[in-house]
Amino acid sequence: MSYLPIQQLLKAAPIGTTVTIKGWVRTKRESKNAVFIAINDGSTINTIQAVAEAGQLPDDTLKLITTGSCVAIRGELAESLGAGQAVEIKIDEIQIYGLADPEKYPLQPKRHSLEFLREIAHLRPRTNTFSAILRVRHALAFAVHNYFNENGFYYLNTPIITASDAEGAGEMFRVTTLDAIKPPLTEEGKVDYSQDFFGRETNLTVSGQLEGELGAMALGKIYTFGPTFRAENSNTTRHLAEFWMIEPEMAFYELEDNMNLAEDFVKTVIRYALQHCADDLAFLDNRLKEEEKTKKKEEQSELGLLEKLQFVINNEFVRITYTEAIDILLNSKPAKKGQFQYEVSWGVDLQSEHERYLVEKHFKKPVILTNYPRQIKAFYMKQNDDGQTVRAMDVLFPGIGEIIGGSQREDDLDKLVARMVEVGIDPNALWWYLDTRRFGSAPHAGFGLGFERLVLFVTGMGNIRDVIPFPRAPKSAEF
Repeated sequence: MSYLPIQQLLKAAPIGTTVTIKGWVRTKRESKNAVFIAINDGSTINTIQAVAEAGQLPDDTLKLITTGSCVAIRGELAESLGAGQAVEIKIDEIQIYGLADPEKYPLQPKRHSLEFLREIAHLRPRTNTFSAILRVRHALAFAVHNYFNENGFYYLNTPIITASDAEGAGEMFRVTTLDAIKPPLTEEGKVDYSQDFFGRETNLTVSGQLEGELGAMALGKIYTFGPTFRAENSNTTRHLAEFWMIEPEMAFYELEDNMNLAEDFVKTVIRYALQHCADDLAFLDNRLKEEEKTKKKEEQSELGLLEKLQFVINNEFVRITYTEAIDILLNSKPAKKGQFQYEVSWGVDLQSEHERYLVEKHFKKPVILTNYPRQIKAFYMKQNDDGQTVRAMDVLFPGIGEIIGGSQREDDLDKLVARMVEVGIDPNALWWYLDTRRFGSAPHAGFGLGFERLVLFVTGMGNIRDVIPFPRAPKSAEF
Protein backbone atom coordinates (compact mmCIF):
# COMPACT_ATOMS: atom_id res chain seq x y z
CA MET A 1 0.00 0.00 0.00
CA SER A 2 1.25 3.53 -0.79
CA TYR A 3 0.40 5.94 1.98
CA LEU A 4 0.20 9.56 3.05
CA PRO A 5 2.10 10.73 6.18
CA ILE A 6 -0.34 11.73 8.91
CA GLN A 7 1.01 15.28 8.96
CA GLN A 8 0.10 15.74 5.28
CA LEU A 9 -3.16 13.86 5.61
CA LEU A 10 -4.40 16.14 8.39
CA LYS A 11 -3.56 19.20 6.29
CA ALA A 12 -4.59 18.17 2.82
CA ALA A 13 -6.87 15.14 2.52
CA PRO A 14 -10.57 16.06 2.07
CA ILE A 15 -13.41 14.33 3.87
CA GLY A 16 -14.64 11.28 1.96
CA THR A 17 -11.23 10.46 0.49
CA THR A 18 -9.97 6.90 0.72
CA VAL A 19 -6.57 7.07 2.41
CA THR A 20 -3.89 4.73 3.70
CA ILE A 21 -1.83 5.37 6.82
CA LYS A 22 1.10 3.41 8.18
CA GLY A 23 2.46 3.72 11.68
CA TRP A 24 2.64 2.43 15.22
CA VAL A 25 -0.29 1.83 17.53
CA ARG A 26 -0.37 4.17 20.48
CA THR A 27 -3.62 2.92 22.01
CA LYS A 28 -6.45 0.51 21.25
CA ARG A 29 -9.84 0.88 22.90
CA GLU A 30 -12.89 -1.33 22.48
CA SER A 31 -16.54 -0.61 23.24
CA LYS A 32 -19.72 -2.56 22.57
CA ASN A 33 -20.18 -0.89 19.20
CA ALA A 34 -16.69 -0.13 17.90
CA VAL A 35 -12.94 -0.50 18.11
CA PHE A 36 -10.76 2.67 18.25
CA ILE A 37 -7.08 2.51 17.27
CA ALA A 38 -4.84 5.57 17.64
CA ILE A 39 -1.94 5.59 15.15
CA ASN A 40 1.18 7.76 15.00
CA ASP A 41 3.80 7.65 12.25
CA GLY A 42 6.37 10.13 13.58
CA SER A 43 5.56 12.86 11.04
CA THR A 44 3.65 14.89 13.64
CA ILE A 45 2.89 15.02 17.36
CA ASN A 46 -0.72 14.21 16.47
CA THR A 47 -2.20 10.74 16.21
CA ILE A 48 -5.09 9.82 13.98
CA GLN A 49 -7.88 7.57 15.12
CA ALA A 50 -9.00 4.61 13.03
CA VAL A 51 -12.44 3.15 13.77
CA ALA A 52 -13.97 -0.23 13.00
CA GLU A 53 -17.46 -1.40 13.87
CA ALA A 54 -17.75 -4.18 16.43
CA GLY A 55 -17.23 -7.53 14.70
CA GLN A 56 -15.77 -5.95 11.57
CA LEU A 57 -12.24 -7.12 12.37
CA PRO A 58 -11.59 -10.82 13.06
CA ASP A 59 -10.92 -11.52 16.74
CA ASP A 60 -7.61 -13.17 15.87
CA THR A 61 -6.46 -9.99 14.11
CA LEU A 62 -7.77 -7.69 16.83
CA LYS A 63 -5.86 -9.55 19.54
CA LEU A 64 -2.61 -8.96 17.68
CA ILE A 65 -3.10 -5.18 17.52
CA THR A 66 -1.51 -3.86 20.71
CA THR A 67 0.39 -0.75 21.78
CA GLY A 68 3.65 -0.62 19.83
CA SER A 69 2.59 -2.88 16.97
CA CYS A 70 3.10 -1.58 13.43
CA VAL A 71 0.14 -1.52 11.03
CA ALA A 72 -1.14 -0.21 7.73
CA ILE A 73 -4.78 0.92 7.62
CA ARG A 74 -6.87 1.77 4.58
CA GLY A 75 -10.20 3.48 4.85
CA GLU A 76 -12.38 6.54 4.34
CA LEU A 77 -11.47 9.83 5.98
CA ALA A 78 -14.52 11.04 7.90
CA GLU A 79 -15.45 13.76 10.36
CA SER A 80 -14.84 12.56 13.88
CA LEU A 81 -17.75 12.26 16.26
CA GLY A 82 -15.44 12.19 19.28
CA ALA A 83 -13.69 15.02 21.07
CA GLY A 84 -10.03 15.80 20.54
CA GLN A 85 -9.76 15.24 16.80
CA ALA A 86 -11.41 16.68 13.71
CA VAL A 87 -11.17 13.58 11.51
CA GLU A 88 -10.88 9.83 11.77
CA ILE A 89 -10.51 6.88 9.42
CA LYS A 90 -13.28 4.34 8.97
CA ILE A 91 -11.33 1.11 8.54
CA ASP A 92 -11.83 -0.91 5.34
CA GLU A 93 -8.61 -2.92 5.49
CA ILE A 94 -5.85 -3.45 8.03
CA GLN A 95 -2.46 -5.09 7.65
CA ILE A 96 -0.13 -5.94 10.53
CA TYR A 97 3.55 -5.42 9.81
CA GLY A 98 5.05 -6.12 13.22
CA LEU A 99 3.84 -7.26 16.63
CA ALA A 100 4.74 -5.87 20.06
CA ASP A 101 4.21 -8.30 22.94
CA PRO A 102 2.43 -6.24 25.62
CA GLU A 103 4.17 -8.30 28.31
CA LYS A 104 7.59 -7.14 27.03
CA TYR A 105 7.09 -3.86 25.16
CA PRO A 106 8.23 -1.17 27.64
CA LEU A 107 6.25 1.81 26.27
CA GLN A 108 2.78 1.10 27.52
CA PRO A 109 0.12 3.89 27.70
CA LYS A 110 1.26 5.41 30.99
CA ARG A 111 3.67 8.09 32.18
CA HIS A 112 7.34 7.09 32.02
CA SER A 113 10.15 8.95 33.77
CA LEU A 114 12.88 10.56 31.69
CA GLU A 115 15.43 8.47 33.60
CA PHE A 116 13.69 5.26 32.51
CA LEU A 117 13.45 6.45 28.91
CA ARG A 118 17.21 7.12 28.82
CA GLU A 119 17.67 3.40 29.52
CA ILE A 120 15.68 2.58 26.38
CA ALA A 121 16.99 5.33 24.13
CA HIS A 122 16.44 3.08 21.11
CA LEU A 123 12.66 3.19 21.71
CA ARG A 124 12.09 6.60 23.29
CA PRO A 125 11.66 8.40 19.91
CA ARG A 126 8.26 6.67 19.78
CA THR A 127 7.04 8.77 22.72
CA ASN A 128 5.40 12.15 22.22
CA THR A 129 8.12 14.01 24.11
CA PHE A 130 11.07 12.58 22.24
CA SER A 131 9.50 12.56 18.81
CA ALA A 132 8.74 16.27 19.34
CA ILE A 133 12.33 16.95 20.46
CA LEU A 134 13.79 15.18 17.43
CA ARG A 135 11.54 17.05 14.99
CA VAL A 136 12.53 20.36 16.61
CA ARG A 137 16.18 19.31 16.48
CA HIS A 138 15.83 18.62 12.75
CA ALA A 139 14.18 21.99 12.14
CA LEU A 140 16.94 23.82 14.01
CA ALA A 141 19.66 21.98 12.09
CA PHE A 142 17.99 22.83 8.79
CA ALA A 143 17.63 26.46 9.87
CA VAL A 144 21.34 26.62 10.75
CA HIS A 145 22.45 25.47 7.30
CA ASN A 146 19.83 27.65 5.62
CA TYR A 147 20.90 30.76 7.54
CA PHE A 148 24.55 30.46 6.67
CA ASN A 149 23.88 29.54 3.06
CA GLU A 150 21.66 32.59 2.58
CA ASN A 151 24.29 34.83 4.18
CA GLY A 152 27.19 33.84 1.96
CA PHE A 153 28.96 31.34 4.22
CA TYR A 154 30.65 28.16 3.00
CA TYR A 155 30.18 24.89 4.88
CA LEU A 156 33.62 23.60 5.86
CA ASN A 157 34.13 20.03 7.08
CA THR A 158 36.90 20.19 9.66
CA PRO A 159 38.72 17.05 10.92
CA ILE A 160 37.27 14.81 13.58
CA ILE A 161 40.70 13.26 14.16
CA THR A 162 43.30 15.86 15.12
CA ALA A 163 46.75 16.21 16.63
CA SER A 164 45.96 19.62 18.18
CA ASP A 165 44.00 20.66 21.26
CA ALA A 166 42.09 23.80 20.30
CA GLU A 167 41.13 24.61 23.88
CA GLY A 168 44.44 23.78 25.52
CA ALA A 169 42.52 21.77 28.12
CA GLY A 170 43.99 18.36 27.41
CA GLU A 171 40.71 16.52 28.07
CA MET A 172 40.58 14.56 24.83
CA PHE A 173 39.79 11.05 23.62
CA ARG A 174 42.83 9.31 22.15
CA VAL A 175 42.62 7.71 18.70
CA THR A 176 45.05 4.83 18.18
CA THR A 177 45.51 1.47 16.45
CA LEU A 178 48.33 0.40 18.78
CA ASP A 179 47.99 -2.76 20.86
CA ALA A 180 46.10 -1.84 24.03
CA ILE A 181 47.92 -4.45 26.15
CA LYS A 182 51.47 -4.21 24.79
CA PRO A 183 51.97 -0.97 22.84
CA PRO A 184 55.42 -0.34 21.35
CA LEU A 185 57.64 1.70 23.66
CA THR A 186 60.47 4.18 23.13
CA GLU A 187 63.85 3.80 24.81
CA GLU A 188 62.52 6.04 27.57
CA GLY A 189 59.64 3.62 28.22
CA LYS A 190 56.92 5.85 26.77
CA VAL A 191 54.36 4.78 24.15
CA ASP A 192 55.97 5.04 20.72
CA TYR A 193 53.31 6.84 18.68
CA SER A 194 55.64 6.99 15.68
CA GLN A 195 54.45 3.42 15.05
CA ASP A 196 50.79 4.39 15.29
CA PHE A 197 48.51 4.73 12.26
CA PHE A 198 49.16 8.46 11.79
CA GLY A 199 52.75 8.32 13.01
CA ARG A 200 51.95 10.57 15.95
CA GLU A 201 49.56 10.90 18.88
CA THR A 202 46.06 11.83 17.71
CA ASN A 203 42.72 12.53 19.39
CA LEU A 204 39.07 13.23 18.69
CA THR A 205 38.57 16.94 18.17
CA VAL A 206 37.23 19.29 20.83
CA SER A 207 36.55 22.02 18.26
CA GLY A 208 36.79 22.78 14.58
CA GLN A 209 37.67 26.40 15.24
CA LEU A 210 41.38 26.43 14.43
CA GLU A 211 40.86 24.72 11.08
CA GLY A 212 37.82 26.94 10.56
CA GLU A 213 40.04 30.00 10.84
CA LEU A 214 42.20 28.60 8.05
CA GLY A 215 39.12 28.36 5.82
CA ALA A 216 37.96 31.88 6.69
CA MET A 217 41.35 33.30 5.75
CA ALA A 218 40.82 32.01 2.22
CA LEU A 219 37.06 31.85 1.62
CA GLY A 220 36.01 34.86 3.70
CA LYS A 221 33.13 33.35 5.67
CA ILE A 222 32.82 29.69 6.64
CA TYR A 223 30.98 27.63 9.23
CA THR A 224 31.48 24.19 10.67
CA PHE A 225 28.68 22.01 12.01
CA GLY A 226 29.88 18.66 13.24
CA PRO A 227 30.55 16.36 16.19
CA THR A 228 33.06 17.31 18.88
CA PHE A 229 34.28 15.37 21.90
CA ARG A 230 35.32 16.20 25.47
CA ALA A 231 36.74 13.55 27.79
CA GLU A 232 35.73 15.42 30.92
CA ASN A 233 34.20 13.36 33.72
CA SER A 234 31.24 15.75 34.00
CA ASN A 235 28.07 13.97 35.07
CA THR A 236 25.86 17.04 34.88
CA THR A 237 22.64 18.04 33.12
CA ARG A 238 24.66 20.40 30.87
CA HIS A 239 27.53 18.20 29.66
CA LEU A 240 27.99 15.48 27.06
CA ALA A 241 31.11 13.64 25.95
CA GLU A 242 29.95 13.78 22.32
CA PHE A 243 28.03 16.77 21.03
CA TRP A 244 27.62 18.90 17.91
CA MET A 245 29.16 22.33 17.49
CA ILE A 246 28.28 25.20 15.16
CA GLU A 247 31.32 27.39 14.59
CA PRO A 248 31.30 30.26 12.07
CA GLU A 249 34.56 32.07 11.33
CA MET A 250 34.65 35.34 9.38
CA ALA A 251 37.55 37.24 7.83
CA PHE A 252 37.42 41.04 8.25
CA TYR A 253 34.96 40.77 11.18
CA GLU A 254 35.73 42.55 14.43
CA LEU A 255 34.03 42.18 17.81
CA GLU A 256 31.00 44.34 16.95
CA ASP A 257 30.40 42.42 13.70
CA ASN A 258 30.67 39.15 15.61
CA MET A 259 28.02 40.23 18.13
CA ASN A 260 25.68 41.40 15.37
CA LEU A 261 25.98 38.07 13.59
CA ALA A 262 25.47 35.98 16.74
CA GLU A 263 22.32 37.89 17.70
CA ASP A 264 20.80 37.74 14.23
CA PHE A 265 21.72 34.08 13.80
CA VAL A 266 20.22 32.80 17.03
CA LYS A 267 17.05 34.86 16.62
CA THR A 268 16.58 33.58 13.07
CA VAL A 269 16.91 29.88 13.88
CA ILE A 270 14.61 30.15 16.90
CA ARG A 271 12.07 32.03 14.79
CA TYR A 272 12.23 29.23 12.21
CA ALA A 273 11.46 26.62 14.89
CA LEU A 274 8.50 28.65 16.15
CA GLN A 275 7.11 28.89 12.62
CA HIS A 276 7.66 25.28 11.58
CA CYS A 277 7.26 23.32 14.83
CA ALA A 278 4.18 25.00 16.31
CA ASP A 279 2.43 21.76 17.36
CA ASP A 280 5.55 20.23 18.87
CA LEU A 281 6.49 23.40 20.77
CA ALA A 282 2.93 23.79 22.06
CA PHE A 283 3.11 20.23 23.38
CA LEU A 284 6.52 20.86 24.97
CA ASP A 285 5.25 24.13 26.45
CA ASN A 286 2.37 22.30 28.15
CA ARG A 287 4.73 19.57 29.30
CA LEU A 288 7.01 22.16 30.92
CA LYS A 289 4.06 23.87 32.64
CA GLU A 290 3.07 20.56 34.23
CA GLU A 291 6.66 19.93 35.30
CA GLU A 292 6.95 23.41 36.84
CA LYS A 293 3.91 22.70 39.04
CA THR A 294 5.91 20.01 40.83
CA LYS A 295 8.67 22.45 41.85
CA LYS A 296 8.83 24.77 44.84
CA LYS A 297 7.48 28.22 44.05
CA GLU A 298 10.88 29.89 44.32
CA GLU A 299 12.32 27.36 41.84
CA GLN A 300 9.62 27.85 39.21
CA SER A 301 10.47 29.73 36.03
CA GLU A 302 8.81 33.08 35.50
CA LEU A 303 8.41 32.37 31.78
CA GLY A 304 6.80 29.48 29.95
CA LEU A 305 8.64 27.86 27.06
CA LEU A 306 6.94 29.80 24.29
CA GLU A 307 7.24 33.01 26.31
CA LYS A 308 10.97 32.35 26.73
CA LEU A 309 11.45 31.87 22.99
CA GLN A 310 9.50 35.04 22.22
CA PHE A 311 11.56 36.81 24.91
CA VAL A 312 14.72 36.10 22.90
CA ILE A 313 13.48 37.00 19.43
CA ASN A 314 11.54 40.10 20.47
CA ASN A 315 14.23 41.82 22.57
CA GLU A 316 17.38 43.60 21.53
CA PHE A 317 20.29 41.95 23.31
CA VAL A 318 21.89 44.14 25.97
CA ARG A 319 25.63 44.59 25.40
CA ILE A 320 27.88 45.32 28.36
CA THR A 321 31.47 44.66 29.32
CA TYR A 322 32.57 42.04 31.81
CA THR A 323 33.73 44.83 34.12
CA GLU A 324 30.29 46.49 34.02
CA ALA A 325 28.66 43.12 34.73
CA ILE A 326 30.89 42.59 37.78
CA ASP A 327 29.89 46.01 39.14
CA ILE A 328 26.21 45.17 38.68
CA LEU A 329 26.62 41.82 40.41
CA LEU A 330 28.62 43.27 43.32
CA ASN A 331 25.86 45.83 43.93
CA SER A 332 23.03 43.30 43.61
CA LYS A 333 20.86 42.15 46.50
CA PRO A 334 21.95 38.49 46.18
CA ALA A 335 25.60 39.52 46.49
CA LYS A 336 24.99 41.84 49.44
CA LYS A 337 22.91 39.18 51.22
CA GLY A 338 25.37 36.40 50.44
CA GLN A 339 22.84 34.49 48.34
CA PHE A 340 25.15 33.67 45.44
CA GLN A 341 26.74 30.25 45.80
CA TYR A 342 29.91 31.49 44.11
CA GLU A 343 31.66 34.71 45.13
CA VAL A 344 31.83 37.57 42.66
CA SER A 345 35.03 39.51 42.03
CA TRP A 346 36.85 40.92 39.02
CA GLY A 347 38.86 38.17 37.35
CA VAL A 348 36.60 35.22 38.17
CA ASP A 349 34.85 33.19 35.48
CA LEU A 350 31.14 33.96 35.90
CA GLN A 351 28.93 31.09 36.96
CA SER A 352 25.49 30.26 35.57
CA GLU A 353 23.80 31.87 38.60
CA HIS A 354 25.55 35.16 37.87
CA GLU A 355 24.75 35.04 34.17
CA ARG A 356 21.09 34.22 34.81
CA TYR A 357 20.80 37.07 37.33
CA LEU A 358 21.93 39.53 34.69
CA VAL A 359 19.47 38.17 32.11
CA GLU A 360 16.44 37.29 34.22
CA LYS A 361 16.53 39.76 37.09
CA HIS A 362 18.58 42.83 36.21
CA PHE A 363 18.07 43.50 32.50
CA LYS A 364 15.20 41.11 31.75
CA LYS A 365 16.68 40.74 28.28
CA PRO A 366 19.31 38.51 26.66
CA VAL A 367 22.79 39.84 27.36
CA ILE A 368 26.10 39.84 25.49
CA LEU A 369 29.13 40.24 27.74
CA THR A 370 32.40 41.47 26.21
CA ASN A 371 36.03 42.16 27.07
CA TYR A 372 36.78 39.43 29.60
CA PRO A 373 40.00 39.16 31.62
CA ARG A 374 42.65 37.57 29.42
CA GLN A 375 43.64 35.07 32.12
CA ILE A 376 40.29 33.23 32.00
CA LYS A 377 39.99 33.08 28.22
CA ALA A 378 41.64 31.05 25.44
CA PHE A 379 45.02 31.91 23.91
CA TYR A 380 43.62 32.80 20.48
CA MET A 381 41.47 35.74 21.60
CA LYS A 382 42.61 39.23 20.52
CA GLN A 383 44.23 41.18 23.33
CA ASN A 384 42.99 44.68 24.12
CA ASP A 385 45.36 47.60 24.51
CA ASP A 386 44.82 47.63 28.28
CA GLY A 387 46.88 44.43 28.55
CA GLN A 388 44.30 42.92 30.90
CA THR A 389 41.33 42.00 28.73
CA VAL A 390 40.57 40.28 25.44
CA ARG A 391 37.90 40.90 22.83
CA ALA A 392 35.72 37.99 23.92
CA MET A 393 31.94 37.83 23.82
CA ASP A 394 29.47 35.49 25.52
CA VAL A 395 25.74 35.46 24.74
CA LEU A 396 23.59 34.80 27.81
CA PHE A 397 20.04 33.40 27.70
CA PRO A 398 17.32 33.02 30.35
CA GLY A 399 17.24 29.68 32.13
CA ILE A 400 20.56 28.54 30.73
CA GLY A 401 23.19 31.25 31.05
CA GLU A 402 25.92 31.17 28.39
CA ILE A 403 24.76 29.71 25.09
CA ILE A 404 27.33 31.22 22.69
CA GLY A 405 31.01 31.94 23.27
CA GLY A 406 33.22 33.74 20.80
CA SER A 407 35.77 36.44 20.18
CA GLN A 408 37.73 38.47 17.75
CA ARG A 409 40.80 36.34 17.05
CA GLU A 410 44.34 37.53 17.66
CA ASP A 411 45.79 38.46 14.25
CA ASP A 412 49.14 39.76 15.50
CA LEU A 413 51.74 36.98 15.16
CA ASP A 414 54.05 38.16 17.94
CA LYS A 415 51.25 38.63 20.47
CA LEU A 416 49.74 35.26 19.60
CA VAL A 417 53.05 33.40 19.96
CA ALA A 418 53.78 35.13 23.27
CA ARG A 419 50.37 34.17 24.61
CA MET A 420 50.80 30.54 23.51
CA VAL A 421 54.13 30.32 25.31
CA GLU A 422 52.52 31.92 28.38
CA VAL A 423 49.83 29.21 28.61
CA GLY A 424 52.20 26.35 27.80
CA ILE A 425 51.36 25.66 24.15
CA ASP A 426 54.31 24.90 21.87
CA PRO A 427 54.05 27.28 18.88
CA ASN A 428 55.86 24.71 16.72
CA ALA A 429 52.99 22.28 17.21
CA LEU A 430 50.62 24.80 15.60
CA TRP A 431 52.94 26.10 12.90
CA TRP A 432 50.18 25.77 10.30
CA TYR A 433 47.81 27.89 12.42
CA LEU A 434 50.46 30.58 12.85
CA ASP A 435 51.07 30.67 9.08
CA THR A 436 47.75 32.51 8.66
CA ARG A 437 49.33 35.31 10.72
CA ARG A 438 52.63 35.12 8.84
CA PHE A 439 51.10 35.29 5.38
CA GLY A 440 48.41 37.90 4.76
CA SER A 441 47.07 38.23 8.29
CA ALA A 442 43.72 39.98 8.65
CA PRO A 443 41.22 40.88 11.37
CA HIS A 444 38.83 37.97 11.87
CA ALA A 445 36.33 36.69 14.40
CA GLY A 446 34.04 33.80 15.17
CA PHE A 447 31.98 32.02 17.79
CA GLY A 448 30.86 28.59 18.91
CA LEU A 449 27.37 27.38 19.74
CA GLY A 450 26.85 23.94 21.22
CA PHE A 451 23.93 22.62 19.19
CA GLU A 452 22.53 20.57 22.06
CA ARG A 453 22.52 23.68 24.27
CA LEU A 454 20.38 25.38 21.63
CA VAL A 455 18.02 22.39 21.38
CA LEU A 456 17.85 22.28 25.19
CA PHE A 457 16.78 25.91 25.29
CA VAL A 458 14.23 25.66 22.47
CA THR A 459 12.58 22.48 23.78
CA GLY A 460 12.60 23.46 27.46
CA MET A 461 14.12 20.17 28.55
CA GLY A 462 16.13 20.05 31.75
CA ASN A 463 18.82 17.53 30.83
CA ILE A 464 21.06 17.70 27.77
CA ARG A 465 21.00 13.89 27.49
CA ASP A 466 17.37 14.21 26.43
CA VAL A 467 17.99 16.37 23.34
CA ILE A 468 20.41 14.09 21.47
CA PRO A 469 19.24 10.72 20.12
CA PHE A 470 21.91 8.57 21.76
CA PRO A 471 23.76 10.44 24.53
CA ARG A 472 27.41 9.80 25.26
CA ALA A 473 28.42 10.56 28.84
CA PRO A 474 30.67 9.01 31.51
CA LYS A 475 29.84 5.29 31.81
CA SER A 476 27.18 5.65 29.13
CA ALA A 477 27.68 4.40 25.56
CA GLU A 478 25.05 1.69 25.30
CA PHE A 479 23.43 2.37 21.96
